[in-house]
Amino acid sequence: MRAWGRWCDDGSKIWYRSLMQTLLAVLSVLGYLLTLWLLPVVLLTRKRESVATVAWVMAIVTMPYLGAFLFLVFGINRVGRRVESRLAAIRNVSRSVPQLAGHHHLSESRLNETQRELWQLAERVAGTRATVGNRVQLLTNARLTFEEIAAAIDSARSSIHLEYYIWQPDRLGTELRNRLIAKAKQGVQVRFLYDAIGSSRLTHQFLQAMRDAGVRVATFVPGQSLRERWSINLRSHRKIVIVDGQVGFTGGMNVGDEYLGRDPFFGEWRDTHLSLRGPSVIQLQEVFAIDWHYATGEDLPVDSFRTPVENGHVLAQVLAGGPDNEDEVFHLLIFAAINRAKNHITLATSYFVPTSPLVSALESAALRGVTTRILLSGSRTYWATLNAGRSYYDSLLRAGVEIYEYQAGQLHSKTLTIDGCWSLVGTPNCDSRSLCLNFEVGVVLYDVGLAEQLDHDFDRDLLNARRIIPLEWAQRSMIARLRENVCRMFSPVL
Repeated sequence: MRAWGRWCDDGSKIWYRSLMQTLLAVLSVLGYLLTLWLLPVVLLTRKRESVATVAWVMAIVTMPYLGAFLFLVFGINRVGRRVESRLAAIRNVSRSVPQLAGHHHLSESRLNETQRELWQLAERVAGTRATVGNRVQLLTNARLTFEEIAAAIDSARSSIHLEYYIWQPDRLGTELRNRLIAKAKQGVQVRFLYDAIGSSRLTHQFLQAMRDAGVRVATFVPGQSLRERWSINLRSHRKIVIVDGQVGFTGGMNVGDEYLGRDPFFGEWRDTHLSLRGPSVIQLQEVFAIDWHYATGEDLPVDSFRTPVENGHVLAQVLAGGPDNEDEVFHLLIFAAINRAKNHITLATSYFVPTSPLVSALESAALRGVTTRILLSGSRTYWATLNAGRSYYDSLLRAGVEIYEYQAGQLHSKTLTIDGCWSLVGTPNCDSRSLCLNFEVGVVLYDVGLAEQLDHDFDRDLLNARRIIPLEWAQRSMIARLRENVCRMFSPVL
């Protein structure tokens, strides 16, 4: 019996050992196949970033499962939208409105040299043309901004279209939701598109009340394929409201109580938003139409593209950028604008983790005598982002760039002005995520008056900001330097 027991024990060990060896062999083969499948994906999707390509290849080869998982979540920076033909069709809807062609800017006589060069670049990389006859209002007070949006919603007669990165189910979010529900019950067509990660706090109950009232609700997703859906990189960071195809809003403000200063951590919120009337609203509607079709497969009705009515004198151009573009629209435009500046640059951004080309552009502008000032969030921003951004201060300060950190609350504006004649206002921050990964929207303003107003707001904000003094900055502790450089390693995903 003892011999039989020893044989059974030995037999069980042998069987268990054989099973484990088989499983390890299967896992090794699967890992090898996974590596073979992902390596071409890496090489095809990371063509411009050789250092990142090598890093991802090494991670996948040395850690087949973990490396593959990390690449699927963080490494996919481009989407192969299967609706490329539909994009052209939707764009043709707006072009089919005969009145819009008459509002396109066809003459260069109104533009100076700086405006003309940047206009040509924006048109070529973004595929949209500047339009005349727009009325553009800068909105810098969050409370007044939401009052304007609420009033526009209440006045709607035919349609309301909204797209947001963050929509909180708090007091403000619930109040605006209830206004949308009321208009839907009156027969207004309401479409609401939200980002699944940015608006992750939205509950089924919160959204079901909208659906029950007839509001069309959709979630933005990064892509149609399984590979694209794994990625959390590709988010819609856009903020868009369009009412009756005639009034539009876009800029930095999401929907949440924190924007009204109700969050003690962020404090008072400083942001910049735009109210648009005129033909530029059609271009904003086009951005929403493409995203809506992408999320739902549905086209907007043709009557969503209403006949534009000239409401002002501003020359404006709505741009959409994202990983579905061959060109990094906002990265190229900001880089070119900084390099084109001759007199002064004012850049305000809530998150500052610039790419190497943008750092070089800012430094070269300051070195050639251009007054280059950047206003950034202070300690109220996210810890990792703040420290990664600060790691770039040394070289910028040496070049003569003036750096300010906002102290009176949360700075969330995303604005750029060049030489008091050209401006960009919208949703993109000055970081890799906004400029290379997210779906963003912005408005280029070829208008001296609005550029001067933005510069005036910038100067006013400096009264509540702390200037970074080069000598004092050089004396910060080694712990601070180490913290900054560690965070900088994660710059591409911050």
